[in-house]
Amino acid sequence: MTLPPPAPARLVIDNRGQLRRAPVSDHSTPGRAPAHLLPTASRKATSVSLVGALFFVGIDWAAKTHAVCVLDATGKTVAAFTIEHTAAGFTGLVRRLAKLGDPAGAPVAIERPDGRLVDALLAAGHPVVPVKPNAIKTWREGEVISGAKSDPGDAHVIAEYLRLRAHHLRPATPLTAHTTALRTVSRTRSELVEARVAAANQLSALLDNLWPGARAVFADVASAISLAFLTRYPSPAHAATLGEKRMTAFLTKHGYSGRRSAAELLARLRTAPAGTTSPTVSEALRDAVTAMIGVLTALNTAIKDLGRSAAAHLHEHPDGAIFTSLPRAGLVNAAQIRAELAEHSAYTGPEAISALAGLVPVTRASGKHHAVSFRWACNKRLRVAITTFADNSRHASPWAADIYNRARASNKDHPHAVRILARAWVRVIWRCWINQQPYDPTRHGGAVQLLEPHAAA
Repeated sequence: MTLPPPAPARLVIDNRGQLRRAPVSDHSTPGRAPAHLLPTASRKATSVSLVGALFFVGIDWAAKTHAVCVLDATGKTVAAFTIEHTAAGFTGLVRRLAKLGDPAGAPVAIERPDGRLVDALLAAGHPVVPVKPNAIKTWREGEVISGAKSDPGDAHVIAEYLRLRAHHLRPATPLTAHTTALRTVSRTRSELVEARVAAANQLSALLDNLWPGARAVFADVASAISLAFLTRYPSPAHAATLGEKRMTAFLTKHGYSGRRSAAELLARLRTAPAGTTSPTVSEALRDAVTAMIGVLTALNTAIKDLGRSAAAHLHEHPDGAIFTSLPRAGLVNAAQIRAELAEHSAYTGPEAISALAGLVPVTRASGKHHAVSFRWACNKRLRVAITTFADNSRHASPWAADIYNRARASNKDHPHAVRILARAWVRVIWRCWINQQPYDPTRHGGAVQLLEPHAAA
């Protein structure tokens, strides 16, 4: 991705909400640390104000044809047209918008945060503002009383939304090539993991219906040893003469490292409900099981390859050393965390990241009603990545274990305690990130304070 012109050299980011020690609470504590000057070498995103723009562009996204509306600062329609979802269409859009003047003075609102059209607009220097479809839907209901809906009308609504709410909106921060590559690999791997879970459930259901014993032999039906067993014995008829000696030879051949003996595994097979005895059904079962084995084997291989790719891209990333230094983060999990984060300037501080990751609750207060609830609207991929790391970190970091244990002692359940710990880790990660320094427990104030009483004793 070609980035817009760089921001001024001295970019100051306000580090909001930083505490000397993480609280055992989901509620934020007000406070502000001194402003921190970020290294200019690590910053490539721009800080663009939408207020004072001369033109406002709204694009209604579609699969093949996009509707475009351009308004001036007074709300008058300057242009309304459509473009095709092709390279020529993107080039034509950029050329027409260039006639308006400086691209920085013509922000573009669109209902998606990425894609080749967004890349083309960013490359041309236009501030791109991703808007939520639900927000546009609500805005349209207030603006279009008749309820009429059309693509050109939606483009006009989006442009008007951008014009009237420019002081509340922020343009998207372009991702660097390293972050884009890491996100591409990491998200694809996560999607394949979900596909493997679905395929494993499908295979389990197939076996439970026609051959329960094969499902019970090994704990994970999608594991390499289980797939090897099903390849060799795809139906009850194939395993009819399987004995302890042959089972031992099979386990030895495939390097089985489990703690169960061949006799115990064979007992699981024999004590389960009997499988189908029909030759016709057995043949169909063999074909179905073989097909599912092929799917799961391909998924396992692809997931392993993408895990290696994610680790390689993380090492190449300028922030790789920071995220791999986190205790028990591992390579894949560290890659997931960094991939789901944007660049530094996309956030005002650690609390913004915590809210994006769904680590802070939502408070609803009206009259006598006051409720604090779980945050559903968030980047769920980021929440999974950070909470997974936080849960693992408590087994390696006394500081993390202390926060988790205190949360549990205050009657928080496990997921709630992990979110509290994850929120505390976000503050630490933020400090390491903006200082461009790997995590060092000897420089972590909370961890040092926790160890000092033990050292004195």
